Amino acid sequence: MILATIVSGTTAFTTLHKSVTLEVNGDVRTVSVFGRTVDDVLAGQVVDLSANDKIYPEGSTIVNDGDLIVVRTLKDIQIEIDGEMQTIASTALTVGEVLDELGPRTEGATVSASRSEAVGRSTLKISTVKNLTVSIDGQLIERSTTAASVRDVLSDLGVVLSPGDVVSPELETTPVDGQVITVGRVAASTTTETEVLPFTVEETEDASIVVGQRVVKQTGRVGQAVTTYDIALVDGVESERTVVARQVIVAPRDELVSIGTLELPDPTTVVIDSGSARALGQSMALERGYGADEFACLESLWTKESNWNVTAENASSGAYGIPQSLPGSKMASVASDWRTNAATQITWGLNYIEGRYGTPCGAWAHSQSSGWY
Repeated sequence: MILATIVSGTTAFTTLHKSVTLEVNGDVRTVSVFGRTVDDVLAGQVVDLSANDKIYPEGSTIVNDGDLIVVRTLKDIQIEIDGEMQTIASTALTVGEVLDELGPRTEGATVSASRSEAVGRSTLKISTVKNLTVSIDGQLIERSTTAASVRDVLSDLGVVLSPGDVVSPELETTPVDGQVITVGRVAASTTTETEVLPFTVEETEDASIVVGQRVVKQTGRVGQAVTTYDIALVDGVESERTVVARQVIVAPRDELVSIGTLELPDPTTVVIDSGSARALGQSMALERGYGADEFACLESLWTKESNWNVTAENASSGAYGIPQSLPGSKMASVASDWRTNAATQITWGLNYIEGRYGTPCGAWAHSQSSGWY
């Protein structure tokens, strides 16, 4: 009976004792803990949490040896959206995570820092996409833009202002979605006027761009013409005008738009084994601000390339490792253990993807359209 009690106690001790990786707001450490659940581990490590803090996985999850537990605590972050200073409560560590929290309104926005930059270094400035209408020379021109001022909107559109032209709202005003910008040319009884020539928009499907995305490959620019009129006045009011001559000064440039047709991998189908290279890749992608959608692209890309095998080698090309670096020795720029260390290979691979394609989904799209990345 005594022996059975000792054995039972030893088994319970062994079951509850484990080593896990704990990341609290980017501070990563490996700890030796006792407990069954994530809540047990955090209580044992004296991690102070509030109701709105985020824990991955959730507190009731059973903890296994080698698991990763991520804690993000709520804090105030200063951001500027379309010229308006705001303070938001966020658990984000990187610019990418802030944008993900802000949601769809930041899609396509111009941002003052890269997605992987840590928040808090300086005020994050975000200029969202606004759909505007420019009323000029009798024409209404629709425009989607992230320009920070009315002046920039008109400059991007190719509008040339003459002395005396009246612009409403004022040139330094921050544009607002749905706004109409009016340009009034100098009103005078003249026979020669500068006019805007509209551009056309050409749309083509592109299998390298994600469904729902619309990428402007070439922005449209209005042209410009000088037109001479004979003007008839009745009691000082114009009643008729006749074109005498028209000279095109600048021909309009068509706007070329690619419409995405690529279906991205479903993040809900991604299965990650604890302690695997995939699990490490998921953690490292999270640290760079990539959410579940981007990791699903990364998981599909490197499954296709190497099945996440650290020693995978292409017999014909010599490409090596999880990201299939060509040659493999390029990864030595990260560390000398590039042949066997998954973390070294994943670091190099993410650096390569960000430098060449911007995001994992960008690399996956290129791989799907061309067969390589």
